[in-house]
Order: sequence, then structure tokens, then C-alpha cells
Amino acid sequence: MHICTFIGHSFVFSATVENRLRGEIETYLADIDEASFYVGGRGEFDGMAAAAVRAAKARHRDKKIQLYLIEPYFHAGLNRDKDYNEKLYDGIIIPQELIGVHPKAAIRKRNRWMCEQAELLIAFVCRDFGGAYETLKYAKRKGNARIINLAE
Repeated sequence: MHICTFIGHSFVFSATVENRLRGEIETYLADIDEASFYVGGRGEFDGMAAAAVRAAKARHRDKKIQLYLIEPYFHAGLNRDKDYNEKLYDGIIIPQELIGVHPKAAIRKRNRWMCEQAELLIAFVCRDFGGAYETLKYAKRKGNARIINLAE
């Protein structure tokens, strides 16, 4: 299974990011028939990435493309927004490894888990601080995924 994940800041400061993001997704899908995409669902870049994957799914109906929301822990919104989430995502995953992790640490651990699953990581990280930056550093150290940073 081919897995692509996304890491980025809560706010996107560049008008060209969306087109580059769509282009990288198209390049990734060019030679494969099946792919899963993981998004964290927090912030502007995650929303942009999810929308780009949905657009790719519409263009490539012949391919098995799935979009998953990766949550760091269970929360009431998952039940409250169940119908809405089922329209947006093919599934919601709460990694087994995060069960029992304190909520303050869970997002960082979820981001690391996403990096560990991916063969491709598409990022928008332009600052040298914050959660997206720390996750990108982790992914580079881990070295298991090809990394494309749209901010470079």
C-alpha cells in the first residue's frame, strides 16, 4: 500500500501552495493504482491537502484513492460530526499506539506516527519553530519517507 501524509502550519502564507500541492499529488499518483492519504485535520494546510486529495479522487475514478483523518484521541466531536466526517473521509483512524497517551502529548505522537507510516510526506513548513517544524525534523531523522516541502 502506498501512503502519503501531510504536515503543515495552521496558516498558509503563500498563494502558490495549493497548485503545487495538487501537482505533487498528481505526480505521486501517476504510476500507482492505489494510495492512502493521511491528514491530521487541523489547520489550513490540512484542509487544503484534504481538498486536493478529494479533487484527485474525482479525477481518477479508476484508481483506489482513500483519504483518512488521523485523530490523536477520541473526542466527542467524532460522534457529533459523524455524518459530516463520513462525507469527507473514507475513514477515521486513531492509532492503537496512542491509546492512553495524555492529550497534550497525543498530537505530537500522532504526527510522528503519520510520518512513520508514509512513503511520501508533503509538507508546508516555512518557520523554524512549532509543531509542524518539529514533525518535519522528526521525519528527516527517521528517513523512511521521501519529503517534499512546498515552502522551499
